[in-house]
Amino acid sequence: MSANKQWFVYVLINQNGDCYTGVTLDDTPDRRLAEHNGERPGGAKYTRTRGPWEILYVENGFSERGKAQSREAQIKKDRKFKSLLKLHRV
Repeated sequence: MSANKQWFVYVLINQNGDCYTGVTLDDTPDRRLAEHNGERPGGAKYTRTRGPWEILYVENGFSERGKAQSREAQIKKDRKFKSLLKLHRV
Protein backbone atom coordinates (compact mmCIF):
# COMPACT_ATOMS: atom_id res chain seq x y z
CA MET A 1 0.00 0.00 0.00
CA SER A 2 1.24 3.47 -0.88
CA ALA A 3 2.16 5.66 2.07
CA ASN A 4 -0.37 8.27 0.87
CA LYS A 5 -3.32 5.91 0.61
CA GLN A 6 -5.91 5.89 3.34
CA TRP A 7 -9.53 4.89 3.73
CA PHE A 8 -12.12 7.56 2.98
CA VAL A 9 -15.83 7.61 3.77
CA TYR A 10 -17.70 9.83 1.35
CA VAL A 11 -21.22 11.01 0.65
CA LEU A 12 -22.21 11.88 -2.91
CA ILE A 13 -25.27 13.85 -4.00
CA ASN A 14 -27.00 14.11 -7.36
CA GLN A 15 -29.23 16.81 -8.85
CA ASN A 16 -32.34 15.18 -7.37
CA GLY A 17 -30.88 15.39 -3.87
CA ASP A 18 -30.30 11.63 -3.64
CA CYS A 19 -27.31 10.64 -1.52
CA TYR A 20 -24.92 7.72 -1.86
CA THR A 21 -22.45 6.80 0.88
CA GLY A 22 -19.35 4.71 0.24
CA VAL A 23 -15.76 3.95 1.20
CA THR A 24 -12.57 3.86 -0.84
CA LEU A 25 -8.86 3.26 -0.34
CA ASP A 26 -7.07 5.91 -2.33
CA ASP A 27 -5.03 9.11 -2.30
CA THR A 28 -8.26 11.13 -2.68
CA PRO A 29 -11.89 10.12 -3.35
CA ASP A 30 -11.76 11.72 -6.83
CA ARG A 31 -11.04 8.44 -8.66
CA ARG A 32 -14.08 6.85 -7.07
CA LEU A 33 -16.26 9.84 -7.99
CA ALA A 34 -15.18 9.46 -11.63
CA GLU A 35 -16.24 5.80 -11.48
CA HIS A 36 -19.65 6.68 -10.04
CA ASN A 37 -20.13 9.25 -12.79
CA GLY A 38 -19.26 6.75 -15.52
CA GLU A 39 -16.05 8.51 -16.51
CA ARG A 40 -14.05 5.39 -15.58
CA PRO A 41 -15.00 1.72 -15.33
CA GLY A 42 -16.41 0.74 -11.94
CA GLY A 43 -18.84 2.49 -9.67
CA ALA A 44 -21.85 1.11 -7.87
CA LYS A 45 -24.84 -0.17 -9.80
CA TYR A 46 -27.05 2.29 -7.89
CA THR A 47 -25.12 5.31 -9.11
CA ARG A 48 -24.73 4.40 -12.79
CA THR A 49 -28.12 5.70 -13.92
CA ARG A 50 -28.67 8.39 -11.28
CA GLY A 51 -25.78 10.79 -11.92
CA PRO A 52 -24.09 13.07 -12.30
CA TRP A 53 -22.79 12.98 -8.74
CA GLU A 54 -20.72 15.42 -6.76
CA ILE A 55 -18.94 15.00 -3.46
CA LEU A 56 -21.03 16.35 -0.60
CA TYR A 57 -18.94 15.19 2.37
CA VAL A 58 -15.69 13.34 3.08
CA GLU A 59 -14.10 11.88 6.20
CA ASN A 60 -10.53 10.67 5.85
CA GLY A 61 -7.70 9.25 7.89
CA PHE A 62 -9.11 5.77 8.47
CA SER A 63 -6.19 3.34 8.68
CA GLU A 64 -8.36 0.23 8.50
CA ARG A 65 -11.18 -0.76 6.17
CA GLY A 66 -13.34 -2.01 9.05
CA LYS A 67 -13.25 1.36 10.79
CA ALA A 68 -14.20 3.14 7.57
CA GLN A 69 -17.04 0.67 6.96
CA SER A 70 -18.34 1.16 10.51
CA ARG A 71 -18.48 4.90 9.96
CA GLU A 72 -20.12 4.37 6.55
CA ALA A 73 -22.84 2.30 8.25
CA GLN A 74 -23.39 5.02 10.86
CA ILE A 75 -23.81 7.68 8.19
CA LYS A 76 -26.19 5.50 6.15
CA LYS A 77 -28.46 5.12 9.19
CA ASP A 78 -28.30 8.79 10.23
CA ARG A 79 -30.95 10.59 8.19
CA LYS A 80 -30.65 13.72 10.32
CA PHE A 81 -26.92 13.98 9.53
CA LYS A 82 -27.55 13.69 5.79
CA SER A 83 -30.34 16.27 6.01
CA LEU A 84 -27.92 18.69 7.72
CA LEU A 85 -25.34 18.05 5.01
CA LYS A 86 -27.89 18.93 2.35
CA LEU A 87 -28.91 22.11 4.18
CA HIS A 88 -25.31 23.31 4.41
CA ARG A 89 -24.46 22.41 0.82
CA VAL A 90 -22.67 25.18 -1.00
